[in-house]
Amino acid sequence: MFVPKSIVCLKDYSWKKFHADLIAGLIVGLVALPLAMAFAIASGLPPERGIYTAVVAGFIISALGGSRVSIGGPTGAFVIIVAGIVAKFGYEGLAIATGMAGLILIGMGLMRLGTLIQYIPYPVTTGFTTGIAVVIFSTQIKDFFGLNLSIVPSDFMEKWAAYFQSQSTVNLYALGIGLFTILLISLWPRQWTIPGPIVALVLTTLAATLGHWPVETIGSRFGMIPQGLPQPHIVFGSWDQMKLLLPSALTIAMLAAIESLLCAVVADGMIGGKHKPNMELVAQGIANCVSPLFGGMPATGAIARTAVNVKNGGRTPVAGMIHALVLFIILLTAGPLAAHIPLAALAGILIVVAYHMSEWRSVRFIFSGTRSDIAVLLTTFLLTVLVDLTVAVSVGMVLAAFLFMRQMADLTQVRNLTHENDKELLSGLKIPADVEIYAINGSFFFGAANKIMEIEGSFFKEPKYLILEMSGVLHLDTSGLRVLENIHRHCEDRKIRLILAGIHAQPLMVIQKAGKYEEFGENNFKSSLKEALLQWGTTG
Repeated sequence: MFVPKSIVCLKDYSWKKFHADLIAGLIVGLVALPLAMAFAIASGLPPERGIYTAVVAGFIISALGGSRVSIGGPTGAFVIIVAGIVAKFGYEGLAIATGMAGLILIGMGLMRLGTLIQYIPYPVTTGFTTGIAVVIFSTQIKDFFGLNLSIVPSDFMEKWAAYFQSQSTVNLYALGIGLFTILLISLWPRQWTIPGPIVALVLTTLAATLGHWPVETIGSRFGMIPQGLPQPHIVFGSWDQMKLLLPSALTIAMLAAIESLLCAVVADGMIGGKHKPNMELVAQGIANCVSPLFGGMPATGAIARTAVNVKNGGRTPVAGMIHALVLFIILLTAGPLAAHIPLAALAGILIVVAYHMSEWRSVRFIFSGTRSDIAVLLTTFLLTVLVDLTVAVSVGMVLAAFLFMRQMADLTQVRNLTHENDKELLSGLKIPADVEIYAINGSFFFGAANKIMEIEGSFFKEPKYLILEMSGVLHLDTSGLRVLENIHRHCEDRKIRLILAGIHAQPLMVIQKAGKYEEFGENNFKSSLKEALLQWGTTG
């Protein structure tokens, strides 16, 4: 379970596989370069921190991960949370939160929680992913239009109000660069070896530099990009700092887990493989512990870059490691050249990324479903955009859980059996005059407890025997057991004998573990309604 896929794949590695991984790694490295810088800038960090992350975390995730072809690095999912941490606590706070998130991920993997991510409702993931896409788009408006804004408000509504107030400062050169970037990426043939974003960066940088266009560049805002990785540096946080950063660390860990495992699932579908979810979480945790040591930011699996890897022939983790080495070589040799890249071009690239992140097809699909799913989607989306990602995911999960429980409670049915209303269960059986029968179908849990408690007050007659037909109950929790106890106690007070018929293994186990089996009476458990009526003296 905890053997990295890189070791598994190297057992039958060949020159042919290395050649395919080499080509894929080179191309993915070129694709990752502008994205790594753009995600860092959108998060309020210098562009080199995105490259550091792609190099360090990207290499570790491929080397130690549980997927053959997943590519790791900075992604759009972290933009909101990272920007918030940087604005409030600075990079030091981000480094501490990222390291804490890494430890949480390692713990999740070692506790084998990788498969639990599948239980996060689809409307929640779609809601916050679409919300992140909207936020990323909104953060790029200033650079895309070249607006003259010294300070951009962090609040979504205030941000757009500031944009409209500054509309007279639009820089047509920046707007032209941004539009050209979007059009070129959108129209660039996917089968061509050189990625469209790289071509857009090269052409717009040449045009802006040779034409001396008055546009803001990486160099004019952030200065020169350092060559090579910085010396590793450990950031220690106080106990008070860690308590303040714990919610952010939990959000980073959760997002990293969700994104990485979704990425691995998508990759499995593309290559017909099977990833190791717990090993993937451990690798993500190690990567996020090491990344801040070299000035990096949070990292996770990147679905788009993983798709590029697979489409270009990558089939083992070696391709991901090569992609990280390509970025490292670029950082060593071409860092100063990146200072001339117009920020409007990076904004155009991120707007395209935001469009693909928006998952509008998934949103349309959910809107064709139940009102509960729509409510969860809209709540998560609006809270992500207007409030905070941590709040959005927490509220979305709680709302989804409550709505699910209500649906399960609605599905639980309790009905009084007579020959007229249920001929199937009572086929060939006679109900004596002193017997009352109620059939329960659905989950016997706390959400449906009130519905089941109504049994004792709804007798059509004063019976000597009350039979609960439970063949339709597959789940019983302690609240349901408490209801059964109340019914049994009230039956005893009224000299009524309670019989449980057709009970399944899980409800019976709950009753036995609670020590209630003897209290209810061994003779009062019958394997079926037929046995209860024919073999237990209820013939009147």
